[in-house]
Amino acid sequence: MIGKKVIVRGDRSGVFFGVLAERKNKEVKLTNCRCLWYWSGAASLSQLSVDGVANPQECKFTVTVSEILVLDAIEIIPCTEKAIKSIEGTWEWKM
Repeated sequence: MIGKKVIVRGDRSGVFFGVLAERKNKEVKLTNCRCLWYWSGAASLSQLSVDGVANPQECKFTVTVSEILVLDAIEIIPCTEKAIKSIEGTWEWKM
């Protein structure tokens, strides 16, 4: 999955969307990454990775950072083009 856009679920760190750059055991490096803090319109991360969100105005997806190292990855899910368009098209939640 290296080079693909994925959703990563961390054991404690949260849920992230980005390009999978590297993986070593539970350490995952993502580039062009957003934290998916809250989503609406998808029942699970599996559905989010396939369909994206149905209610983007209610989601809380952070700003995009150039890279992040997730140290506690327990799930990596590849995203469909439909989901990528939906997630990337959701506004940046910030104060």
